[in-house]
Amino acid sequence: MAVRALMVDVDGVVVRHPDGRRWDADMEADLGLSPDDLQRAFFTPHFEDIVLGRADLHERLAPALAEIAPHLTSDRLAAYWFEQDGHLDHVLLEDLAAYRADGLELHLATVQEHHRARHLWQSLGLNAQFEAMHYAADYGCKKPDAAFFHLVEQRTGFAPHELLLIDDSVRNVEAARACGWNAILWTGELRLAEALAQAGL
Repeated sequence: MAVRALMVDVDGVVVRHPDGRRWDADMEADLGLSPDDLQRAFFTPHFEDIVLGRADLHERLAPALAEIAPHLTSDRLAAYWFEQDGHLDHVLLEDLAAYRADGLELHLATVQEHHRARHLWQSLGLNAQFEAMHYAADYGCKKPDAAFFHLVEQRTGFAPHELLLIDDSVRNVEAARACGWNAILWTGELRLAEALAQAGL
């Protein structure tokens, strides 16, 4: 049976930073906060719980900022983060829309916490281009865990071989294939039709 739905990753696929820069590349100049300090005080100890839905972003970010950047609120930093981490690949989105017009369903399959997922879905308007977003904090598990792929199957009703993951992580692509999905490694170097043809899909 043919592929019936494309499951598209967000970071590194739908969201791609200009010139390959990180979202926090200018954070110290813009906000007076070192990326290294933020990594140490927030991302390393807390983000796993947040991205798996076990803790709220602001509940963990606010006290971390009180320690390392008391001049910043968690709302201000989150707004900066989401804006800097929101460069959509409009060429890819146009290519995906053509497949949707031909009858394929488009879904997002991504590792996100609740607040950024809502920003991507509503504020950036991805809800107008995709049927649904399947994300880590909502599922309580994340790629490349097999549980994530099985939950997507359960929620959508598609069989594994009817799904195609487009992802920039080798581990995620391999995990999807191990679960019976089709999958391609996305580099952004080819147009979507060329990447699918190269993979024999």
